[in-house]
Amino acid sequence: MKAWFWTIVVFIAAVALALVLREHSGNVLIIAQPWRIELSLTLAVLLLVASFVILYVLLRILAWIGGGPERFRSWRALRAEKRDHDLLESGWIKVLEGRYTDADKDLTKLLGRTRSSSRKVLAGLASARACHHQGEFARRDEALALASANARNNPKLREATATVAAEMYLDQNRPQQALELLKPLQDASSRHLQSARLLLRAYRQLHNHDRIYELTRLLARRDAIEKSEARQLIEISAAARLEAGGIDQFKTLWGDLKSDERTMPDIALAGAAVQKAAGHNEEAGRILEAALNARLEPRLLSAYAQCPPDQVARRLSKAEGWLKSHPDDAALLAALGKLCLTGELWGQGEHYLLRSMKLRSDLRIHALLGSLYDRLGRTGDAMKHWRLAAGVVGTLPILPIDRSLPAADMRADPMLVDAGRVQTPAVEQHAQAPLAASAADFVEEDYEPLPARPGRDAPVESEYARNAGSPSAASAGSGNVATSADNSGLDEYFDSAPIPGVDLSEAPDRAGRSSGRN
Repeated sequence: MKAWFWTIVVFIAAVALALVLREHSGNVLIIAQPWRIELSLTLAVLLLVASFVILYVLLRILAWIGGGPERFRSWRALRAEKRDHDLLESGWIKVLEGRYTDADKDLTKLLGRTRSSSRKVLAGLASARACHHQGEFARRDEALALASANARNNPKLREATATVAAEMYLDQNRPQQALELLKPLQDASSRHLQSARLLLRAYRQLHNHDRIYELTRLLARRDAIEKSEARQLIEISAAARLEAGGIDQFKTLWGDLKSDERTMPDIALAGAAVQKAAGHNEEAGRILEAALNARLEPRLLSAYAQCPPDQVARRLSKAEGWLKSHPDDAALLAALGKLCLTGELWGQGEHYLLRSMKLRSDLRIHALLGSLYDRLGRTGDAMKHWRLAAGVVGTLPILPIDRSLPAADMRADPMLVDAGRVQTPAVEQHAQAPLAASAADFVEEDYEPLPARPGRDAPVESEYARNAGSPSAASAGSGNVATSADNSGLDEYFDSAPIPGVDLSEAPDRAGRSSGRN
């Protein structure tokens, strides 16, 4: 539109000039001694215009020639900038695609070429992310340090560097370093939602429930977190705050919660536990009742059924009211049965527990029925339900009572000092040797001396030779029992029965006993 406007203006000016020159046919006289130049007015105007145009063109040409070096430098800068942009774009795309090795190559090349501090920051952050996903944390920290050094003069780049570094530290489970980077951002601007989310992650890793509660409230007010996630975090953190605060801070912490939050299972259980620990059973019951009116949750019903006998009547009436609208709730029936047992209402308790067991075979129900029948003296029924409770827990081994346990193999016992002197193949050849640590049926004819090794086993054979026929041979030898009719040493023999094929003559305990007898 602007070009059309100036075109029309030029045409109008040309027409006006033509009309003026046509009506004024004067002459222009130029006197420059010794010359005298006379021209018509039209020619003089045309020459003047042509001279201006030629002079303008010449000046522009001279200016273009003079600006050649600057123009060349600008062209080189634009070409380098385009190359940097291409490398940066390619690197980020490869990072997003998960091609971290190729991305690291492009970004490293860019860091070595570019002179722009902002591009160095972006390339450093991208390279740090690629190294982080590859597990090269040392190179990641170097890239982060380079990005931080180039972002000092730019507040936005400083925030970006701190946010990216904090996120990677949280992925590595280093919340303390992340907090050091994120706290200045949160203090400077409470509208920095990404830093608030990362702070929430850091405090969750540190289990700081007070800060989790505050940040979840902040993010929920600004719709920066899913409502389901916010409710879950508020439930967990508020329950932890109630448990930590105790009865002294209960009023403040409980008053800070909304009415629908007080009925959350974890919060209701924590509040009721605090009140119950302080001896306020009625207040604990009211807290659980409010939560149960919202939802009959099994954990709440189990906690509601645990009460002193003076609270049984009130809680039974409440629970029977819930039973009218939920007649097939197994957890509610089990809670009613437990309340009846606490109030010593045996028949009604059995009725509720049996109804609950028909709906669901549960460990607690069988255990309660077993306790009930044991209290009533019905031992058989009690044992039956206790066995069923054990079966519900899992596969438990059942040991037969009509069999003996197998004999223990003591040959590899580390307490046997000289067990290494026995040759294992020679022991395995005695098929008739007793397996247990008893030699009651072992006779001298069954014994075969072990093959001697030079310099080591000769003393063993001499020991057998010396103790043959001695009344105490059974306790000093390695299995050679004396055939003497004297039974005075039987008690000592059975008290220290040797292991077949093992020499215990040099064991510390046996040496002491032998010296005592001598």
